[in-house]
Amino acid sequence: MMKNLSLFAAAMLTTAAFVMPTAVFAESLQVPIPKTAADVPGPVPGNTMTNDYVQLVGRMAYFWGYPLVNAHNRRQAFREAPEPGLLGGVVPVAPVGFNQMLTGYVNPDQTFIVCPNQDVAYGAGFTELDKEPTVIQVPDFGKRFYVYAMYDQRTDEIGRIGQQYGTKPGFYMIVGRNWKGKVPKGISGVIRSSTDLVFVVPRVFKDSTPEDSAAVQPVINQVVMYPLSKFDGKMKIKDYAKSPDFPVPAAASNAPKGESKWVNPETYYDELPVVMKEVPPLPGEESLYKWIASIWDAASKNPETKNALNASFVAAEKELIDPLFQFQYNGKRIDTGWTVPANAAEWGTDYLNRTAISKSSMYQNTAAETQYNLREFDSDGNAFDGAKQYSITFPKGQVPPVKGFWSLTLYDQEKFFFANPLDRFSLGTKNKDLKYADDGSLTLYLGAKSPGAEMEANWLPAPNGHFSLILRLYWPEAAVLNGKWQPPEIKKVN
Repeated sequence: MMKNLSLFAAAMLTTAAFVMPTAVFAESLQVPIPKTAADVPGPVPGNTMTNDYVQLVGRMAYFWGYPLVNAHNRRQAFREAPEPGLLGGVVPVAPVGFNQMLTGYVNPDQTFIVCPNQDVAYGAGFTELDKEPTVIQVPDFGKRFYVYAMYDQRTDEIGRIGQQYGTKPGFYMIVGRNWKGKVPKGISGVIRSSTDLVFVVPRVFKDSTPEDSAAVQPVINQVVMYPLSKFDGKMKIKDYAKSPDFPVPAAASNAPKGESKWVNPETYYDELPVVMKEVPPLPGEESLYKWIASIWDAASKNPETKNALNASFVAAEKELIDPLFQFQYNGKRIDTGWTVPANAAEWGTDYLNRTAISKSSMYQNTAAETQYNLREFDSDGNAFDGAKQYSITFPKGQVPPVKGFWSLTLYDQEKFFFANPLDRFSLGTKNKDLKYADDGSLTLYLGAKSPGAEMEANWLPAPNGHFSLILRLYWPEAAVLNGKWQPPEIKKVN
């Protein structure tokens, strides 16, 4: 018996001698699996790089950072404003921390901003939340449609203030990601931004009548934005009709026709690192930031590498960015041939659509606020030409289903308004004289030639040449968002 126990004990000891070291050995084989972004190793300083590799990453960095640099440089331009007013008498500008409103539609002669509309009175103002929070006033709009779009430096919307959200009149505050102050008494709500730069763009609907233009002024004059240090709990009123005009800088006035160029390959090398410090990475973007930084680090130490990097920006502008000015590359194509932007103002990591819209029509609303439908080619794939005649027919009961308003706007080849004798640039809810057919349908006509005096109220004049269209649906019904309703096809009349 004792002999058997001894053999059993020896066997157990022998087994342990093999098992225990094996467990330790197995543990030493395992490389720790990264659990956070900080655990993931990245590029190391001093790596040798071919110029082709440098240009590969440079092109990507130019495409990725285009909207961020765009927003940064727009705010820099606002810093030049001595007070709230109108640049060139048409574009609202204000010192950072404040805003400026238009009293009516965008001036049709302006050539600063592409793809505006003539349905709303716009406003504009930039924040600098690392200095202090910003207060925005919301007056009582009654039943009038309005929305305050607030875009961070990535051009994502960060808040929901507007008629569709049931926002109550009062004072609201935008704060930065690190703000820990006390909310003053009288502030109705707080919106936090992950970037210190926020672009606030109020939009207030007005129809095309002189009576409504007069009626909207009292509420427009209460759409005021200012630093928290100026908040006193009282609604501030500014008579925007008395706003000063600022001359356009000589360099801008002599520039080629087209929207002001906010991103330049020549200055991108210096601008992107500044912007990347302003905009913290989204979760998962940490490795992207390290990858881009590794190229800039190498370029700072080697002139040849820097030259290759700068050359990649020029190539990216021409080959990657410029084509996105065409609406056909701004989102996804739907059954009737229109293009609908994807993830509008909710881009996240959808860098393709974020940059496309930054190039073609910066600062769109979210789809729930405004569904944009874009078009500049006919069903045969040919560019719209005003020398031809086109029509779009909404069957009875099938005009765009919205709770706010809708409009169809026509632009010239640079995506500005086309000057015409009727001073008409869009048609939609604001127009009270549209003519419906006996069967209840509504047909709109597009082209350089009038469809005749009887239907001229439904005519959008076009240039003899290329033009494009945006059908905007403010506060769209569910049928628009789920795709059950789609805009009709554009038909050639001749």
